[in-house]
Amino acid sequence: MKNLLRLEELAQFIVCILALFFFDVPWWCYLLLLFGPDVSMIGYLVNSKVGATSYNLLHHKGIAVLIAALSWITALLSVHAIEGEGLALVLYVSAIILYGHASMDRIFGYGLKFGDSFHHTHLGWIGKAARIQKEQEIT
Repeated sequence: MKNLLRLEELAQFIVCILALFFFDVPWWCYLLLLFGPDVSMIGYLVNSKVGATSYNLLHHKGIAVLIAALSWITALLSVHAIEGEGLALVLYVSAIILYGHASMDRIFGYGLKFGDSFHHTHLGWIGKAARIQKEQEIT
């Protein structure tokens, strides 16, 4: 089942890459897709709870969908205003980057974070914590 879900995430990631290609965005947008939302991990410098909140804000697919919806609304409202089209595109590309990055992370097993530890995700434990959890289950 895990592999099937990872394939689903891979398909979503590929669609996001194709969408960026379709909109003919600059090369650095692809770098943002890979690394941009991870700037949210800076919240972990405060504590795990703040870190999880900031991380989840930029890695939640629902947030990406809301930004995409906002871009569509902006585009509809700016039919007669040329400058509004640029904002709509920026919002839409931002949504694609957030959604694609979240999909990429989930391909590798990184999910939304719980507030107790960076290694505790909605997909399970990651890193050393995962090995410790498995050892505890065995004993």
